[in-house]
Amino acid sequence: MQHHSATTERIIASGVIAIIRTGSIEAARLAAHAIAAGGIEAIEVTMTVPGALDLLAELAAEWGDRLLLGAGTILTPEAADLAIHAGARYIVSPHFNPATVKLCVRHGIPAVPGCQTVTESMNALAAGAELIKLFPAASLGPDYIKAVLAALPQIPFVPTGGVGPANIATYIRAGAVAVGVGGELTRAGDAAAITRVAQELVSAVKEARAK
Repeated sequence: MQHHSATTERIIASGVIAIIRTGSIEAARLAAHAIAAGGIEAIEVTMTVPGALDLLAELAAEWGDRLLLGAGTILTPEAADLAIHAGARYIVSPHFNPATVKLCVRHGIPAVPGCQTVTESMNALAAGAELIKLFPAASLGPDYIKAVLAALPQIPFVPTGGVGPANIATYIRAGAVAVGVGGELTRAGDAAAITRVAQELVSAVKEARAK
């Protein structure tokens, strides 16, 4: 059975990783607080946000263990190391880089590499990844997850890319352990709208798991 750290178990329990990819640190800060108010525990700050490392450090100091802060769009082990020292508790990449996963394992930090194929996913798990970011999920869909898990139920898929309130339940019912949601959240509008969408996502996961 694949090893899951306490951080990974909390991500799975919450069911949603909220991905913040905005054009300014101010917008990212507003989104983070609005998402947290909506009940999503795991928040991923992508490195494409200006001042992303500063924001991670700021949020880590403010929220402590109440939030699960991660760093996204991590392309190299060097970037992962900087993010971990800024306060990231898990590292998300758009691709599988064995060196990045190895560094995360050494730090005791869950690695969540992006994969599309079964070979990539199994190699990532063998390297020590704890979750598999199925990316971009929209091009593969829930049926892909269901088909793969029928043969390899040990792959902890986190579909990301094109996931939102309208289809999140289909991914959970297909076997995803959690989902990553970005644009559907941060483009929702003002803080109140972002909070409302976050609440919808949390409710949708609970309902899908109850059926």
